[in-house]
Amino acid sequence: MPLLDTVADLLARASRALGFETLESFPPGHAYARTRWNKAYFDIASDTRPDAIEQRICEAIGNTPHVFGEIVHPTPRMQRAFLAVIEQRLRRAHGAPVDLAALLVHAYRSPYTVEVVPGLRQAIRDTAQYEPQVQANAILAFLADAPAGFGVIEARH
Repeated sequence: MPLLDTVADLLARASRALGFETLESFPPGHAYARTRWNKAYFDIASDTRPDAIEQRICEAIGNTPHVFGEIVHPTPRMQRAFLAVIEQRLRRAHGAPVDLAALLVHAYRSPYTVEVVPGLRQAIRDTAQYEPQVQANAILAFLADAPAGFGVIEARH
């Protein structure tokens, strides 16, 4: 059986190298190797470079923000793309994008998600006892009051 395992391993490597497989994470050793995504939502060939992977995922978030919920441990760049969508929705709509804020809260449940806005993780912890919709609104308020230097969301006054 070792010969069969070796052949299967070689075929798998060749398949990945030629881009015949769909990725669901960055390559081992990448700075964000813990980041995972549902490959059913992101069709990324296995021969795609890491920076191009992240760019494609960010574009997907910009086009269909709910795919953010299909990412585990999103990178800071992915989070910024998602926060830009939240900001855009706050500017255009009269109501707050509570559904999107809930996805952000969910992403921060993991200690491995890098905090892109200082204090966001603590704000999520501080509001954990609230109902999900109330917590999401509290997080939107926190983001609206975030320092302007972070370019997240302008105040909604």
